[in-house]
Amino acid sequence: MQGKGTIRAEIKPGQEVLIVLKADQRTGKLTRGVVKDILTNSPQHPHGIKVRLQDGQVGRVKGIL
Repeated sequence: MQGKGTIRAEIKPGQEVLIVLKADQRTGKLTRGVVKDILTNSPQHPHGIKVRLQDGQVGRVKGIL
């Protein structure tokens, strides 16, 4: 893994990432996918930048692959 996913500039559409879905926040289960859209506007977020994957799932980035 390259980055932690808390800095918006590190994340680009087309990158493969690990995210935590809203439903999985309690368990911390990670979902792997490719970034379609970046949904967080601020330059950084302590819990991870929110993204939409190409399959439509939305979650916060926990790792950049």
